Amino acid sequence: MSLPQPSADALEQSTRLVQTITAAIVDAGGWIPFSRYMELALYAPGLGYYSGGARKFGPGGDFITSPELTPLFGQALAAQVEQVMRASAPLVLEVGAGTGLLAADLLLELDRRGCLPDSYAILEVSGELRERQFDTLAEKVPHLASRVRWLDALPEHFSGVLIANEVLDVMPVHLVVTRAEGLFERGVAVDDTGTLRWADSPASGVVAEAAAALELPRSDSAEYVTELNLAARAWVAEWAARLERGALLLIDYGYPRAEYYLPSRSNGTLLCYYRHQAHGDPFLWPGLNDITAFVDFTAVAEAAFDAGLDVLGYTNQAAFLFNCGVLECLARRGPEQSADYIRAARAVQRLTTPQEMGELFKVLALGKGITEPPLGFMRGDRLHAL
Repeated sequence: MSLPQPSADALEQSTRLVQTITAAIVDAGGWIPFSRYMELALYAPGLGYYSGGARKFGPGGDFITSPELTPLFGQALAAQVEQVMRASAPLVLEVGAGTGLLAADLLLELDRRGCLPDSYAILEVSGELRERQFDTLAEKVPHLASRVRWLDALPEHFSGVLIANEVLDVMPVHLVVTRAEGLFERGVAVDDTGTLRWADSPASGVVAEAAAALELPRSDSAEYVTELNLAARAWVAEWAARLERGALLLIDYGYPRAEYYLPSRSNGTLLCYYRHQAHGDPFLWPGLNDITAFVDFTAVAEAAFDAGLDVLGYTNQAAFLFNCGVLECLARRGPEQSADYIRAARAVQRLTTPQEMGELFKVLALGKGITEPPLGFMRGDRLHAL
């Protein structure tokens, strides 16, 4: 695999981040869990992937999300947002809003439906992305931009709709390893040359407890590596304490537990993205690569239920979008022979076919005080699979 070479300025930023990570390792006694490494690589102030200034989304970035493919994603999602708002409060909160395109598409469609939220809040950790979101909204929906506000922290109380599209997958994960000798946590150390390297330590505490509960595969001749997203469980529990009435719509790639920890998936699901190429080396140019892991949706649903939330629905992205009327949204694009319609239809195909994003991506709805069955899960609900 050949990756394009970063610029000199980008490499300098990465070098400074490596120095920060190395100092953290030394301060911790020579070893940090991978979750701490991932946290620094993605979110170290001014240097991490999401807190630095590099372009992340779209053709000029490292990956493309559903809202970048077509506004039809947001237009379909708006049907579910409207239903939840009418059952709770006319408020939307988007976590990790990317370029702001989803916010713009949702606001336009909710306006067309006559159900604009009183406020559209965005919780964003990246200063660079906040600026892009502001610019996108000013360009796409100048007449609605005044409804948008940015938050620096979770609200104490919230009613309405929370949207998290591709947020759980970039929460720092613990890496655990099973082999004949027992259960270990994989972390990061520094060798004699100052190079970051893998290092295992016997698993302990909450990591050992969570891993033991999974009954992970174990072999006498090989190791089994996988992830634990304890941060996602804590995040959901935190929202459960703050949500008074409404729903969380979580959209991400992942599996239910029975499919996540298969013996055949012995190398885990950790992936890095750089300039639209996936690779498996999280130590390559820290701060310049996105680092992600697939989501264990069973763990997220269990954490939500234990914290007092209702698990309202779980399905793949294709079923969710079809239930929300994505084909009706497509039909509004005009004649089927037009170039615009054909481009939009191809985007919908990418969003919904099993070979593309339709099966890989899942949607989980968690709520409180919502009695009407959510529209997006009316057909094809897979709650039984969790």
